[in-house]
Amino acid sequence: MALWGGRFSEASSDLFKQFNDSLVVDCRLLKQDIEGSIAWAHALAKVDVLSPEEAQRLQVALLEVLAEFDGQPQLVVASGAEDIHSFVEQQLILKVGDLGKKLHTGRSRNDQVATDLKLWCKQEGEAVLALLIKMQQSLIHLAERESDAVIPGYTHLQRAQPITFGHWCLAYLEMLERDVTRLQDGLTRLDVCPLGSGALAGTAYPIDRHELAVSLGFKTATMNSLDGVSDRDHVIELCNSAAISMMHLSRMAEDLIFFNSGEAGFIELADQVTSGSSLMPQKKNPDALELIRGKTGRVYGALMGILTTMKGLPMAYNKDMQEDKEGLFDVVDTWQICLKMATLVMKDLKVNRARALSAAQQGYANATELADYLVSKGIPFREAHHIVGEAVVGAIAANKALEDFTLEELQGFSNIIQSDVYQHLTIESILDKRDVLGGTSIKQVKEALVRQDKPIEQVQHSLDKTQLRLNAHKAEMLNVRPARLSDVNDITRIVSHWTDLGETLPRSRDDVLRDILDFAVADNGNKVVGCASLYIYGTGLAELRSVGIDEEHQGRGQGKALVDYMLNKARELELNRLIVLTRAPEFFAKMGFVDTDKDSLPEKVMKDCELCPRQDACDEIAMEFIVNP
Repeated sequence: MALWGGRFSEASSDLFKQFNDSLVVDCRLLKQDIEGSIAWAHALAKVDVLSPEEAQRLQVALLEVLAEFDGQPQLVVASGAEDIHSFVEQQLILKVGDLGKKLHTGRSRNDQVATDLKLWCKQEGEAVLALLIKMQQSLIHLAERESDAVIPGYTHLQRAQPITFGHWCLAYLEMLERDVTRLQDGLTRLDVCPLGSGALAGTAYPIDRHELAVSLGFKTATMNSLDGVSDRDHVIELCNSAAISMMHLSRMAEDLIFFNSGEAGFIELADQVTSGSSLMPQKKNPDALELIRGKTGRVYGALMGILTTMKGLPMAYNKDMQEDKEGLFDVVDTWQICLKMATLVMKDLKVNRARALSAAQQGYANATELADYLVSKGIPFREAHHIVGEAVVGAIAANKALEDFTLEELQGFSNIIQSDVYQHLTIESILDKRDVLGGTSIKQVKEALVRQDKPIEQVQHSLDKTQLRLNAHKAEMLNVRPARLSDVNDITRIVSHWTDLGETLPRSRDDVLRDILDFAVADNGNKVVGCASLYIYGTGLAELRSVGIDEEHQGRGQGKALVDYMLNKARELELNRLIVLTRAPEFFAKMGFVDTDKDSLPEKVMKDCELCPRQDACDEIAMEFIVNP
């Protein structure tokens, strides 16, 4: 039964139902719809629309629906429901009867779908961030491996000046860095929750929308109900970020397709990312790269589609907006698979150094060096440019390279030229002279790799570094910040609570006040709900202490965000090793900590254990995180 049938006396036609229903697309929002419904149930309980027991029954039933249907979209679609919201409500009523009908009180499908979609964008956006950073890691690894391989650089697809292949890799690393920061910016802007906006005018119940937003992992709530239900900027921004990123991947693919061609032959692609011809047995086709280049167009199409859909819509919600999801889902799926494939292409790519060097030596790539040589002898650049142009014409006519001219032949173009000219015309000299920030010299490439803080011996830690970058973003979204003096009482309260339960060492208010600069706090906008401190013992070593979250705010990622924040702070401080003594090793293991021997810890670390009431029967586990190997 449709959620809106009471107004109508006749059933919809089958054709209209097929045209109108969206379940085949929005079934992907099952998890997000259930997350939002659970949060709404508890919000209704706080304003006495539901009892706490009813809210708990609804939560249990909703989680059962998720367990039964998650990962099985075909079962969801087979239900024949109009959309994912109708499906969840129908399943809920089957489990708890009329109680399931109460959940939609004060809520519209308009703010419901807006919330679901933002939750999905947040979660998938973070997954894309991980893939972007992993792709960066693959480029860094390749640049390390081929940092001194020489290839021709091109302008107008004409050989211009020699460059190193490592320099080429780092160019795309810069593009991907912009993709990362662009996506992070977009995720920050979408981190506002529309739930509670109702159909367009807000809900009639006194819901604490900020608290509701935080419970769903948003930073805050939307400030205008009209905008809350009709905003799809986040969809447009995500599609735009994808389009720009795919453009970068497509340019990279085009370069590699050319480098791999028989005419160039500068690189060889691995068998696992190429295919053969059904007719010509000698062929090895760069299909993975061609598909990346080809799929870029469909991402562009989706971006233009959502822009066109939104451009003429009146306020507020309109059914046109149902078209926001299919293109978006395809964009994110395409972006993710292309990033994975591009990363795989980089893994075993090999440079044909001899052929690439030979090509770099051809095409008079050292003509600019000859002009610079003449400038160094006092000739104005424009005159030097003309002289070298005539020399190139002569070299072409003689079918020889500039460096193959005899000194007498070169002096025929300018008597300023002396025997020292030849040292300026070598590939090594050309590269070495580009020793400026951003230049292609081998020295500059290696220094650029060091600036990335990811030299070759650290490549195996790429996933850890990926997580650190994501952690920094999540910590920002969850509003983890340095502690202030005004936070002392809240920190003391949280630490004392967990001290009383025997989970942390005691810290008096004076202790907290004295060490306030060591603390960070999780702030939900209304109050401090968690804390942690970083105590530095000496060069390269620190301990993570006093990690605690208010019990009513647990399970919302605040503890993880605090640890993430401290890991990034440790990295910024150039610490080498972070240790923790804990009774929750499973939590810290998920954060990348590993068990270590207590006996390996400095004596001053263990001295604090004298304060612990369990020192004679200690059940804490010592763990460590290697921040900068």
